[in-house]
Amino acid sequence: MPFVPSLSAMGIFALSAMQLTAGAVLHLESCPANIPFSCQNTTAVADSCCFNSPGGALLLTQFWDTDPPSGPTNSWTLHGLWPDNCDGSYGQFCDKSREFSNITAILQDQGRTRLLSYMKKYWPDYQGNDEEFWAHEWNKHGTCINTITPSCYEDYTPQKEVGDYLEKAVTLFKGLDSYKALAKAGITPNSSKTYERSEIESALARIHGGHKPYIGCNHGALNEIWYFFNVKGNAITGKYQAVDPLTSPGCPSSGIKYLSKLRKHNASTPALRFRRDKANQSVRLW
Repeated sequence: MPFVPSLSAMGIFALSAMQLTAGAVLHLESCPANIPFSCQNTTAVADSCCFNSPGGALLLTQFWDTDPPSGPTNSWTLHGLWPDNCDGSYGQFCDKSREFSNITAILQDQGRTRLLSYMKKYWPDYQGNDEEFWAHEWNKHGTCINTITPSCYEDYTPQKEVGDYLEKAVTLFKGLDSYKALAKAGITPNSSKTYERSEIESALARIHGGHKPYIGCNHGALNEIWYFFNVKGNAITGKYQAVDPLTSPGCPSSGIKYLSKLRKHNASTPALRFRRDKANQSVRLW
């Protein structure tokens, strides 16, 4: 029987429409109670607004940028919410007609000013191009989530799905405090210490329903975490279930550094952002 995380272990991932956005009501299609979790169906399920497919797995991804540093010194930052085809492969830039560059204006028009303020603090671009970074995440990944297309809304207003996608990513991020989870296990930024991959994964699994996430390293230093989920229903109001990663670890088994954001680094060695493809070959991701 698949493991469904408790609220105490996972945070409240299955939020109601009223909880998701204060003062706003979502009008996404209602989904039947017997719809299966994505990536777990044993018989064919028609692609619809209630079943995430082919991007059935959803990844909440986080950064630890130190060169240059970004975000609070005592918190990881948000990278994005990515759909994955249940096997490590993924689509990208799936709908050119819904690509946008004015994310700030979209959120302001929707009255999501609190969300925007939070994103400026916890979803920053390491080069200061926040607007471009947020647009990239929506355009590349958000447009590939089939359960939040305009036709899935009973009372659609333009760009509603953009704000919902960003808000959902932030909601998931708030329930996965990686910095606190690592610190609780005695794993803290320190230029003179190194850690085992297993102890990092175990510490993070404690906030992810017992399932270890993918961890990524750059030049032997921890810099990225991907938490994998399957979803029952649509990506905004559906229930999120923690699952094991669909890709191999991106860090060595031992000797992993966890650098401080306060430490000065060699400017000639920029932080690389990457995602592993199905063949486990690193490719640059922005």
